[in-house]
Amino acid sequence: MVRSVGGGGWWVASSPAYHGPMEHTATADTAVAAPERSAADAFMRRLLRIPDQQPAIDESETHRIFSTSIFLSALRCLLTYILLPIVLPAIGVAKGVGPWIGIPVGVLALVFDYLGIRRFWLADHHQRWAFTALYAAVGGMVLALVIGDVVTALH
Repeated sequence: MVRSVGGGGWWVASSPAYHGPMEHTATADTAVAAPERSAADAFMRRLLRIPDQQPAIDESETHRIFSTSIFLSALRCLLTYILLPIVLPAIGVAKGVGPWIGIPVGVLALVFDYLGIRRFWLADHHQRWAFTALYAAVGGMVLALVIGDVVTALH
């Protein structure tokens, strides 16, 4: 519970986590300034639609999304190169359904790749450029597979 004391702008909390009085109004002197960013960082933040004054987020969720997007991309590759062209036709199942399975899985993988890149940039992760390069490489391969599936499905 929080209550004002003496009308002077000081707050007193009655919770055990209270560590002392704190002024409840922010001034221009106490506002947090945006960190200096390189031109490349500023470009990527605009490309990913991250506001300049966006505070960094917790990194724990970032790694979970990374794992999910890489899993989906790996699943897409397993479907494309092993399950659909070799295993299922060998047992007489799923002839010609590859693109219809590959397209939605590939699009989902690409969405998670974008969300993963964006999450690393939102967290202002110290390895955001390395993960961006990894996501771009994986996403490029998945995009090529999706385009191939669309061409195959249209014929």
